[in-house]
Amino acid sequence: MSFWQLSFFLMLPVMIFAGYAQQKIRRTYAQYSQVPAKRGLNGEMIARQLLQDNGITDVTIESTRGKLTDHYDPRNRTLRLSQGVSQGQSIAAIGVAAHEIGHAVQHNQKDWLLTFRNRFAPVVQIGSSMAIPLVLVGYFIGFVGLAKIGVFLFGLVVFFQLITVPVEKDASRKALIMLRDGGYLDETELFGAKRVLDAAALTYIASLIVAIAQLLRLLALTRDD
Repeated sequence: MSFWQLSFFLMLPVMIFAGYAQQKIRRTYAQYSQVPAKRGLNGEMIARQLLQDNGITDVTIESTRGKLTDHYDPRNRTLRLSQGVSQGQSIAAIGVAAHEIGHAVQHNQKDWLLTFRNRFAPVVQIGSSMAIPLVLVGYFIGFVGLAKIGVFLFGLVVFFQLITVPVEKDASRKALIMLRDGGYLDETELFGAKRVLDAAALTYIASLIVAIAQLLRLLALTRDD
């Protein structure tokens, strides 16, 4: 049995782990969405206060559709919060809002890893859309060189996910420090916020592991006989 054939079985535990990570963030977020924070502030209020605490005045806060679609856009310095986070007064909402402010703080501090990731993102977008088609076309027409270009492009996607993990974990670390130092959450509430953010971080780790496994499969498919 070739490694390519064997890899179908090896991917099974990887996909199980990825599914576990997705379920964990859903369960943890749902759990702490039912726990109101004692100060009674919603996610948007916390976000605005944390921006003020850090002396950041050029970030705009907007609403976005969906659940857990919250993100900070460094291109136009815009923080987009889902309605559940923006209007939510729960520990989960506050933790997620603070995490996104953590990215704004990284941007304001010119964090080198965030800056590198942001500049690298357009290349990754091209690579993610072209990688698999190039590998498949190259493989089926027998053009190994074309397939290897696709593998290289997918490797860039893996590298992007690799540097995303520490960026996200640092944003969560900053979020918990800001919430603690500002007195927005007490120690018990901080424990809940940390659980939510740790569960979110696990999804990034799972995505990285899945991408690495897929890269190994593509390498096996395109290796010279």
